[in-house]
Formats: sequence, structure tokens, C-alpha cells
Amino acid sequence: MKRIARSTLQTAANLVFFAVLATAVLASTYFLTHDTIVASEQREKLKLISQVVPADRFDNDIMQDRLSIPASELLGTIDNTIAYRARLQGEPSIVVLEAIAPDGYSGKIALIVAVRANGELSGVRVVSHKETPGLGDYIELGRSEWIRVFDGKSLAQYPDGDWKVKKDGGRFDHMTGATVTPRAVVKAVHKALIYYGENRDKLFAANEPKKETTK
Repeated sequence: MKRIARSTLQTAANLVFFAVLATAVLASTYFLTHDTIVASEQREKLKLISQVVPADRFDNDIMQDRLSIPASELLGTIDNTIAYRARLQGEPSIVVLEAIAPDGYSGKIALIVAVRANGELSGVRVVSHKETPGLGDYIELGRSEWIRVFDGKSLAQYPDGDWKVKKDGGRFDHMTGATVTPRAVVKAVHKALIYYGENRDKLFAANEPKKETTK
């Protein structure tokens, strides 16, 4: 009986040891790769921003002229995101918003939505998604020109009822047999434009200079 008890305790101890070891390995891997992953995501984001913000529309450092935005239902976000501001000769030009389409076919679709100071879309790009290969992935510029359908569109040009795919009575094309994905993207872009309209002045407000402290 004692032998069985000792064997059981030994087995339990081994399980605990390997569980702790596995946790330590996973934690170490996360900390070792986290900065690399973040840097890679930033490079990819900069590449996408350069596609939706023409070089002749700004003369500031967009990646440094940025604003932290609280989580917003209109942007589909649950955490703070960053707005990147483009200015030309000190005047507002374009703001790039991070938005989420939460209702994609296979989950969330992360977007950047670039809006000109006059409320027109400068461009939209997909940052990441998990849509079905061959169907949902046509929202990527590298696979299709569909995402360019938003270029130049605005709330002034299209009323709220138009911001749907044609199957739902709206103005936006979609791929046959793949309605869910574009429907989610169109909805997210529309809501991002509404957010911009409600927050334009705040989005382009200059950062307050840091106050010097005296000791």
C-alpha cells in the first residue's frame, strides 16, 4: 500500500515538474520573441500606411505625430489604439485610424482606415484576418483590387443606407459566394468614418507640449 502511495506521489510530482517546466519555456519564448514580433508588426503597419497616405500629402513624421485613442465601439476596439496624423505645412491632411471588423466569417478583421481632412477616404487596408483562403482573403490588396473600392468615398457622397454590399441593397460590390467578409469590412469602414466625423477636431489637435518640472 505504501509502495502504491509513493508511486502515486512520484507521478504527481513529475506531472507538476513538467507542467512548471512547460510554463517556464512558454514564458521565456514569449519574452524573447515579443519585441521582435512587435517590431515586425510596426514595419508592416508602416508599409500599409505608406499605401494609403500619399507622400505629397504630408511633410511631418507620421509615425511620431500620433494620438492614443481609447477603446471605441465605432472603431470596434476594446483597447487603446493609435491614430497617426499626416500634416502638410502644419495643416491637417490625413489621419490613419486602427479599426476592427468583429464579424468576419472566421473572426476579427483588423484594418487601417485613412481619412482625409475633408472626410474622404484616402484608403483602407487589411492588417490581419483569418478569413477562408480563396474566398475571404480577396480583401487583401495583394490578392485583389477590391479594397480600393473605398478610395475617395465619404459620408457626404454615400448616405448611411448605401454603406452595404449590393446584396443587402448597398453600393459596394462583393465576390459571389463570399458576402460575409466584405459586409463586415464595409460596416467597419462606415463606422470608422462616423467616428472620424464625431472626433475630427480631437484627432487633429496638436499634442500639448510637456511641461518642465522644477525641483
